[in-house]
Amino acid sequence: MQLVTTAALFSALLVHTSTAADDTAFVTAAPHAGSATADLYPPSGTSVDSALFPPEAEVGFPGPTPTGVQPAAIQTAAAYPYNRGPSNQFPLVAPQPHGQDATSDTFDITKYWGNLSPWYSLSSADYGLPDASPLAPEGCSVTQVHLLYRHGARYPTSGAAPAQFAAKIANATKEGLQVRGDLAFLSDWTYKLGGELLTPFGRSQEFLLGIQHRQLYGHLLNNFTEAGTIPVFRTESQDRMVKTTQNFAAGFFGVPEFLDQVSIEILVETPGVNNSGAPYEICNNSNVNSRGGIGNTMASKFAKNVFNATIDRLNSQVSGVKFTTTDVLAMLQLCSYETNALGYSAFCGLFSQEDFLNYEYFYDLSFYYNNGPGSPVSAAQGKGYLQEFVARFTGEYPEAWSALNQTFDNSSTYFPLNQSIYADATHEVVVLDTLTAFNLTALFSGPPLSVTGNRRENSFVASKLVPFATHFTVQVLECSAYQPTKQIRFLVNDAVIPIADSYAGCPADPNGLCSFDNVVSVLKDRIDEIDFDYDCFADYTADEGVDYNGRAPRS
Repeated sequence: MQLVTTAALFSALLVHTSTAADDTAFVTAAPHAGSATADLYPPSGTSVDSALFPPEAEVGFPGPTPTGVQPAAIQTAAAYPYNRGPSNQFPLVAPQPHGQDATSDTFDITKYWGNLSPWYSLSSADYGLPDASPLAPEGCSVTQVHLLYRHGARYPTSGAAPAQFAAKIANATKEGLQVRGDLAFLSDWTYKLGGELLTPFGRSQEFLLGIQHRQLYGHLLNNFTEAGTIPVFRTESQDRMVKTTQNFAAGFFGVPEFLDQVSIEILVETPGVNNSGAPYEICNNSNVNSRGGIGNTMASKFAKNVFNATIDRLNSQVSGVKFTTTDVLAMLQLCSYETNALGYSAFCGLFSQEDFLNYEYFYDLSFYYNNGPGSPVSAAQGKGYLQEFVARFTGEYPEAWSALNQTFDNSSTYFPLNQSIYADATHEVVVLDTLTAFNLTALFSGPPLSVTGNRRENSFVASKLVPFATHFTVQVLECSAYQPTKQIRFLVNDAVIPIADSYAGCPADPNGLCSFDNVVSVLKDRIDEIDFDYDCFADYTADEGVDYNGRAPRS
């Protein structure tokens, strides 16, 4: 018996030694490595046969269906249902960074993916309101809610960096690509991502966002019942935008109830057509690198050398190709995209905690200077939604001084002014443009971001403000303890944002509240300040590293 045990141990030792040796030996990549693959569902020519599988209405026998009252958790709950912890990314699997052992503190890599992060609840304390909650303050009731939200997790846009990286691997495979160690998985890796569409996880984000808002603000539907009408929710014509609104509506109203309990307005998104949800299609300077693309330039400068150690480590594990900064960024994006689309990515384990911190700051620079205060066109691009929100506040149709589409915005059918619930879906760049147009400076508190590195002196973090399913909420409230009683406040991903420092006439308030009439007056002035035509079409020079408050320089 002892001999058998010894032999077994010796055999196990040989296997372990062999495995360790294989880990250092190069493996030749399979011929299909780097190639694009896809699955097709449903099969061609198939559909549900309603004659064989009749719907609920034909089957009958639904059982009792009494309704209860509409939920109003924003006013009745003892605590707010924050979206924190593993729940905000279920069912995704995100490993610990490279070099992090089991005894290390947990580092959530998903919070360092910039605009590719899943949204999670922010803390009001991070913006200077430690005692504020999204719940209606004592003595207040929410009478109206305005929501601007981003689509959920999606595949990469067409021709983006991940697909280019895959093509590089595929080309190298033809010449004899070899990999080992951390990169061994590349020997059999194929590019499995689609383009532009929502992922299953992205659909779930929007469905849950809809459920959340029904739980919080369902009582506001009673206003529609009294008026004998249904809400109009708006979106853009891109497939992921339509599906975003449909999934949000399905969560809010239920399936199949959403099909006839809300009107979904789809605005065309294409170059040359006015659309507040896609202002870059008519703002020429947004597509000029030296104006609307300053963030791209600064982010590239920052990334040029910060990944050198990782590049050297990865290049030591590959033969037949040399990786560059561009490739590292593409692999980091593959970590994000594959996790969001497929549930897990082997690319994530290639990168250290420092790499993910630098990856986040790459996006911080990009968005701060492309769509935040460091951009000369961001306020102009966000002006459309600013005007539309004010129009809904005041009950007056907006003027055509921006990217908004006046053909639709001058119609009670397509742009109703008397709803108690508004919900508009858009892209993350437009959400950030809008926050800049609203002059919510607490989100960007501190000196302009430095291209030399993250000094952690500014409150802006891209993954906090522009993640998948990010949302900007405006609450209109009646507060008996305040004078005047009609109050208003702003929230971003559940954090209440203070406005006392940027809205004249708004005193500091622990709940972030200010007089409704005063805020409307301030926002009307802000509309007048933003010169859409100049910022979007004038020939001016904008410098890097400047806080322009989102507006073009005049000299």
